Amino acid sequence: MAASIGIELLTEEQYRKLQELGEFDRKTSSWVRTPDKIRNLGGALFCDRRYDHIFVYHNGAESYYSSRGFRGRVKV
Repeated sequence: MAASIGIELLTEEQYRKLQELGEFDRKTSSWVRTPDKIRNLGGALFCDRRYDHIFVYHNGAESYYSSRGFRGRVKV
């Protein structure tokens, strides 16, 4: 879906850098780019910010678009 609108998902590292610019995902969580090894096994990663800490979680890829947005970037 992200590729279809011309953006690429943030990696976990990029997501952590984003959090240095502000406090994002304090009440929600966002899907981030998942390493191929995890995706090939059916998993997906998402992140959020709680208690002034960045958390990374996993879930099955079947819930990939369910109830979460994603964080992406556009190169111009």
